[in-house]
Amino acid sequence: MSAGYDDCPAIALDWARAGRGAALATVVETWGSAPRPVGSQLAISGDGEIAGSVSGGCVEGAVVVEALEAVEDGGSRILEFGVSDDEAFAVGLACGGRIRVMVEPVRDDDLPQSLLAELVAARAQRKQVAYVVDTEGWTRKLAYPPAHADRFRLDRSGFDEYSLQFVAIHNPPLRMVVVGGVHIAQPLMQMARLAGFDAVLVDPRDSFASPARFPGEVLIHDWPDAALADHGLDARTAVVTLTHDPKLDDPAIETALGSDVFYLGCLGSTRTHAKRVARLEEKGFDAQAIARIHAPVGLDIGARAPAEIAVAVMAEIIQRLRQG
Repeated sequence: MSAGYDDCPAIALDWARAGRGAALATVVETWGSAPRPVGSQLAISGDGEIAGSVSGGCVEGAVVVEALEAVEDGGSRILEFGVSDDEAFAVGLACGGRIRVMVEPVRDDDLPQSLLAELVAARAQRKQVAYVVDTEGWTRKLAYPPAHADRFRLDRSGFDEYSLQFVAIHNPPLRMVVVGGVHIAQPLMQMARLAGFDAVLVDPRDSFASPARFPGEVLIHDWPDAALADHGLDARTAVVTLTHDPKLDDPAIETALGSDVFYLGCLGSTRTHAKRVARLEEKGFDAQAIARIHAPVGLDIGARAPAEIAVAVMAEIIQRLRQG
């Protein structure tokens, strides 16, 4: 979701199923320097346990009071809070603002447990799903792509422009698979994590993909086609091949082209890519499929050093993600 992929829906569902009662609070609008972005959530149990955040702490207490009342008596509601400059400074902001928070108890007449369970299941399966609630009639539904395509692409929850429908975007976490434990992969893995990607490095050569060279990273020592198939590829995954070795890069490229990854980039010169294209054509890939490959990889910013090339690659991945 737009504010970070937390477990608030699943936590609220667990509390409800356990008979404790539960409510979900969601930031639906912000003005000024609001502490948390639209889509941020807080789960509240009927006995006052909380998970998540809608404000960084400055209005949570008031939200919890309203949520406990909603759990007890029913009734969804929208609350509005002003965050003073002093409160904003305490949570790391330069100045205050206003936020609106939607509170929904998990009850049959409000947010039905069955609908919440469907949302939780879709999230667990890495499906892109939108939770749509009419804040006037309080009707609810789930929607999937291609509905709300721009919102999914931009990770942007918010009110529909022409109605009182709030659309909460639940996108699965971004993932990146880097094939080849070469020098460029070292800064690229770090940048991917900083940009919010769950990154893994695939290389069957232990000496290349070693903990000493990639401390703290997730390393998969398997052939790329098998590793990518096991890892799973979807529309929230980027794949980058860096080895220059067709024995390693080509199986990864072929596997990625058989999936709906949003980005596939391959290191190599124009001449190297021409040879790659010829090999793929021999394997039966058509021009439309081959055109999905970004090669030479990365935006053309004149990058030379490995870290500069990693910046160019990361920039192109984000451009593809956000601009389509």
